[in-house]
Amino acid sequence: MEFKDYYKLLGVERTASAADIKKAYRKLVRQYHPDVSKHADATEKTKEINAAYDVLGDAEKRAAYDELGRGHRPGQEFRPPPDWGSQSDFSGAGGGDASDFFSDLFAHVGRGGRAGAGNMGGMGGGTFRMRGEDIHAAIAIDLREAYQGASRTISLRVPEQDPGGRMVTRDRTLSVTIPKGVTPGQQLRLGGQGHPGIGGGPAGDLYLEVQFNPDPRYRIEGAQVFENVPVTPWEAALGASISVPTPSGAVEVTVPPGSQGGRKLRLKGRGIPAAQPGDLYLILDVVLPPASSDRARELYQAMARDLAFNPRERIGA
Repeated sequence: MEFKDYYKLLGVERTASAADIKKAYRKLVRQYHPDVSKHADATEKTKEINAAYDVLGDAEKRAAYDELGRGHRPGQEFRPPPDWGSQSDFSGAGGGDASDFFSDLFAHVGRGGRAGAGNMGGMGGGTFRMRGEDIHAAIAIDLREAYQGASRTISLRVPEQDPGGRMVTRDRTLSVTIPKGVTPGQQLRLGGQGHPGIGGGPAGDLYLEVQFNPDPRYRIEGAQVFENVPVTPWEAALGASISVPTPSGAVEVTVPPGSQGGRKLRLKGRGIPAAQPGDLYLILDVVLPPASSDRARELYQAMARDLAFNPRERIGA
């Protein structure tokens, strides 16, 4: 019996995870299935792909394949060990000859196959049906839209089946509603808007990952929002009531006396209105007026003369 490298057939490493094997199988069977493929050997290729997945997609069969196939190369004559039949108890193998078992393992798809195989690739002998692949894309919004919600019209180039059953690429335009309260990295699911299924299988879904357009005034961490607010030296030193524009509208904020630059003022629940609303943090930025006139220079000179203030004293200067 000739040894077949199922890992090579699926295009995966021997250390591939079950998820990677499943992904590779779905990609190849979509590419070579006779219903959609133009390859001359599509039918035979599909059988080989199904046979490989029937083994590698089952943990027990994969372990047996790895054990008995260790050291063999594709095309090499393969002889299982004499005691293989007594060590194995796989569904469909029974207590029969080891060569018969591996012949089934290598060549036949769906003869006593795995319970879930029919749902994946129609390996139980029925009509081949497969769910379409999901599509993942990104959508960018402004912070204000996360507070109010928004709508977008997006265009995608996606494969579709034409009336003749061939796969073609077409432009699709979709209207997307962005609910208020979305946060960075959140995914919006549009059911049935992914790649079409095969053999009447359902279409996949479209997942849009929400990204925020950069804004020099705001920094976002989850549902928390940080905003830099410029204040004058006297507002910071003496305290003041100031009006601050925020993503949800202007608010009146009290600056405590003796505030320093970098101080955070927390406005609870004023962050992104997610299921659990975030907070808005106002970060005070003390801005000095320019000494651009004679009067301004006189005031700065008076402060330098009358105020015994050395900001570097605390660092030993």
